[in-house]
Amino acid sequence: MRPVPLLSLATAVPPHTLSQTDAKAIARELFAGRKALFDRLQGVFDNAGIEQRNTVAPLDWYAGDHRWESRNRLYLEAAEALFTEAAGKAIAAAGLRPEDIDGVVCVSTTGIATPSLEARAGPALGLRPNVRRVPMFGLGCAGGISGLATAARLAAAEPGSRWLFVCIETCSISIRLDSDDPAALVATALFGDGAAAAVVGGDQDGIAAVTAAGEKLWPDTLGIMGWRVEDPGFAVVFDRAIPPFVTAELAAAIAGLLEEFGTSSDEIGRLCCHPGGAKVVEAIENAMELESGTLDLERQVLREHGNMSAPTVLFVLEQLLARGLPERTLMTAFGPGFTCAGLMLERAA
Repeated sequence: MRPVPLLSLATAVPPHTLSQTDAKAIARELFAGRKALFDRLQGVFDNAGIEQRNTVAPLDWYAGDHRWESRNRLYLEAAEALFTEAAGKAIAAAGLRPEDIDGVVCVSTTGIATPSLEARAGPALGLRPNVRRVPMFGLGCAGGISGLATAARLAAAEPGSRWLFVCIETCSISIRLDSDDPAALVATALFGDGAAAAVVGGDQDGIAAVTAAGEKLWPDTLGIMGWRVEDPGFAVVFDRAIPPFVTAELAAAIAGLLEEFGTSSDEIGRLCCHPGGAKVVEAIENAMELESGTLDLERQVLREHGNMSAPTVLFVLEQLLARGLPERTLMTAFGPGFTCAGLMLERAA
């Protein structure tokens, strides 16, 4: 890939804050009738490495009986607001106006929007009527990296063009306290909501440069992570095998990506990873033979925001930019497929 400037990065969260203590309490109350399930799995709340999360609905919303229509209506309202906030901040941080944007890549997998989110929010934001639109669905937690890579590739294909990337997930809407699936209880302990946006391309210098991107898809792994579409709404698919799978497979996957990028592991100053959960962060450190605690920013974002799916790794990048990028950073995230997405960032000169 021709190096593409990363001009800006911005994040946004919805207004409601949910402490892990309150999440555990409401789960204990609303999983009533399945007390044995809660008692068996309640340790996930204590061991998730999460103190609080932001959600698009207040705590009492989760006690209601919400079907597809009401869940998706909440998704549309919240996602449009988060799009406007994150995108507006990213465009301003790049020193641009909305009408300077030539194209938009929008990633979201936690609701259905037709017309898509950028079509709904773009006119009010001030995007041009002829802005090019690339909505992307189904990428899950890998979407923050895969979507940013797509925006960078489009900018590289048309030098000088400026592309806005927006990533929005409202995972908390999919929390299902009516379920007897253990994965539903795990989701209740992990999920938060958030958005991130970036501007790539143009002719000016950026805060970093995207220089390479790629993915590794493992065959016969469709059941590890994803959604089941059910009558009340999405039902999360989390396989208990995710952390051991990461431990066993990540090093080889990253070696393959680096070979594709023409880069060696000793040239990478830091990994910037999606922290899917405390066990996943630990698995990444084990797989890459990192000293325990190396992924401190990943743990910080997880502690403060929970697992927001695709935007989460961009929250980590925001913290890393504030600390100071090394010369080369490899961003990674796992998603449905089962997939590992990777993206190379180089520090601005």
